[in-house]
This record gives sequence, C-alpha cells and structure tokens, in this order.
Amino acid sequence: MSLKLKALKKSPWVYHVNTGACNNCDIEILELLTPRFDVERFGVILVGSPRHADALLVTGICTRQARPRLQEIYRQTPKPCVVFAIGACACTGGIFKDAYHFAGPVDEAIREVDPNAIIAYIPGCPPKPEAMILGVVKALQAL
Repeated sequence: MSLKLKALKKSPWVYHVNTGACNNCDIEILELLTPRFDVERFGVILVGSPRHADALLVTGICTRQARPRLQEIYRQTPKPCVVFAIGACACTGGIFKDAYHFAGPVDEAIREVDPNAIIAYIPGCPPKPEAMILGVVKALQAL
C-alpha cells in the first residue's frame, strides 16, 4: 500500500465544493465540522485549497456552469483523491434532474477527467451529519 493511501485512511483533509446546491447540504457539512460532531477525531480537517485536499466533498447538482470548474478542481487535487457526492442532488440530480441547467451527476463529470476515480455516495436531502460520518468512515475503510 502506498504511503499516500495510508495517510488518506488516517487523516483525510477535505475540500468542500458547491456545484449548485440549495445550501441545505452545505449547512449540514458546516454542522459536521462543529465540535458537537468532532470529526477531527477521525483526522478530517477542512482545507482551503484543493491542492492540499485528500478528498472532495461535493454538494449540489452539477450545473452547466459548475461542471468545468469541478473538473478543474479535481485535476488540482493530489491523487488518489476520494470524491464524496453528498446529498441526493450530487448523487442523481434529485428534484432538479429535469432542469435546464442540469449537466449530469457529479460522478459523470469526475469520470470524464479520471475514469478510475474513487467516488462515494452519501444520499439524503439533506443527509444528516451522522450519515456523512458513517459514509466517510466506510469509504476510507474500503481503501
């Protein structure tokens, strides 16, 4: 196992990307980062640059405007990078899947850049912080 994968399993640094969310998932992510849920015990730390991130927390539908930006952010992350599609909108498009500005689910945008990308899905509208913790822990155990 590479040194990068070992470090990723122990302390994933995450970068949050909003690709067109209604902000409910964003609020739940901010709640996740508060001392009440204490995700730092798992080593999860929010970073300010994708160049320092081990994982991307992507919320919202992938709009036509946000798709190239999401792909560029993914290109900037060091590999391997786990992408967490958080919420029903990021996973499938949710209630916005028939909207004119919907450019496809997050996984399709990422797989155009890297067909072997590691993508974890955390469904819900919005998912609770407990579900996000469980999803992150299970995805990192699967590595």
